[in-house]
Amino acid sequence: MKFVIVTGMSGGGKRTAMKMFEDMGFYCVDNLPAELIGTFADLITQNGEIGQVALGMDIRSGHSFTFIDDALKQLENGGITPEILFMEAEDPVLIKRYKESRRVHPIKADSIEECIAKERKILAKLKKRADYVIDTTTLLTRELKEELEKIFMDNADYNSLMVQVMSFGFKHGIPLDADLVLDVRFLPNPFYVDELKTKTGLDKEVQDYVLGFSEAHAFLDKTLDLLRFLIPNYIKEGKTRLVICVGCTGGKHRSITLAQEIYKRLQVDANYGLTIFHRDVGRPGK
Repeated sequence: MKFVIVTGMSGGGKRTAMKMFEDMGFYCVDNLPAELIGTFADLITQNGEIGQVALGMDIRSGHSFTFIDDALKQLENGGITPEILFMEAEDPVLIKRYKESRRVHPIKADSIEECIAKERKILAKLKKRADYVIDTTTLLTRELKEELEKIFMDNADYNSLMVQVMSFGFKHGIPLDADLVLDVRFLPNPFYVDELKTKTGLDKEVQDYVLGFSEAHAFLDKTLDLLRFLIPNYIKEGKTRLVICVGCTGGKHRSITLAQEIYKRLQVDANYGLTIFHRDVGRPGK
């Protein structure tokens, strides 16, 4: 039996994930007290017709959440090896989601920041124990669905690292969440070519122009060598989110073209979450 415990930070996407598990054919139960997990598992096993279970657990379970270790031992003693999925997001995003939803945080404190800090402390041990950690800070709903299907339907190898390749323009500022910043302003700017000025790196004409320079291919080769060294080591160290930012002047031509190429090349052997985002593609200017 596939038995998945879905947990994580309030606002991290657990509820959305549970809906997706239901769509994937899992028998889903949300917010079951930890003391009842063993009994629930016995009933499911006796039923014999249910082969996939997703059990949602979060801080709303109150004091019973502290019994999670005992519950996991009960499952293992009953012949069930549960997989733990931990849904995560960065603090500013969690705060924004709570403000937009206007919901009350399950932990009582003087501020939402303090609520989140207390919850992180309570969940730290469980996060460390998790089989999968998905950081939804920049994930679209569609991308989360793809990640869950890859892990739980396709049984693909997965490491709890979400990599985002982001193009941007230096004139609009370096992204605050950047881990690696790559400057591609050493290449000629398509903005100064009349027929390319109004196009972007998503258009073939711009891509052909940028990739027509041998320096662009040398840059890509060296960058991919670096990333193929760094990413496995980030995974080994337990990093859950990596933002690779590729910048040019305005974020519309060179950066988009090369970010797309980096994304395509990483896709070939990626056993981690991978997304792409063009921050400044809609902005005016070069």
